[in-house]
Amino acid sequence: MTLQIRDATTNDIPSCMALDHDYETTHVWQMHVQPETMGRGVVFRSERLPRPMPVTYPADSRRLHLALEAAQCFLVAINRDEDGASETLGYLTMRADPVHQSGWVQDLVISRPYRRSKIGTRLFKVATRWAVEQNLDQLVFEIQTKNHPAITFCGHHGLAFCGYHDQYFRNGDIAIFFGKSIR
Repeated sequence: MTLQIRDATTNDIPSCMALDHDYETTHVWQMHVQPETMGRGVVFRSERLPRPMPVTYPADSRRLHLALEAAQCFLVAINRDEDGASETLGYLTMRADPVHQSGWVQDLVISRPYRRSKIGTRLFKVATRWAVEQNLDQLVFEIQTKNHPAITFCGHHGLAFCGYHDQYFRNGDIAIFFGKSIR
C-alpha cells in the first residue's frame, strides 16, 4: 500500500461520505449526576456492555464542506496504486479556534478494512503538525460517550478527559472532550 496524506478538496467529499463510518462498541461512558449540598457533581464511568453494540457515526457532508475553508484542517488518507488509481482510506477534520488557540478534532474516520493499521495515528500526527504551524496550543477531540474506539485512541495518544457538554450532538448525545497541549 502506498499511503498518501494530503489536504482534501471538494472532490474528496463524496468518497469520504461513502466510507463505512459506523463502528461497534463494547463500552460506554455513563454520566451520573450526584446532587451535593453546595452544588452538583458529575461522574463518568466506563461501563462494559453485555454484548458489542453497533453505533451509527454522525457523518455530515455539511461539516466536511465547512472544513474545506482555509483556516480549517481537512486531511484525507489515500492509497495510490501503480496504475495511478486511488482509494480513500480515511479522513480527519479539525476546526481551528484562534481565540482559544485550540484545534477541535471533529472527525477521524478510517475505512473499516483499514482500521487498526495506524492510518488514524498518521492522520493525527499530520494534523498536529498543522495545528503547530497555525500557532495553536492545544488539541481537543469531541467524542460521543459511546465511541469507545475513539476514547481508546485518545488515551493511546496522550489526550486526557477535559470536559463534557450535555446534548452537544444534533441527535442529543453527550459529548466528552479529550485534550492535550501541543506546545
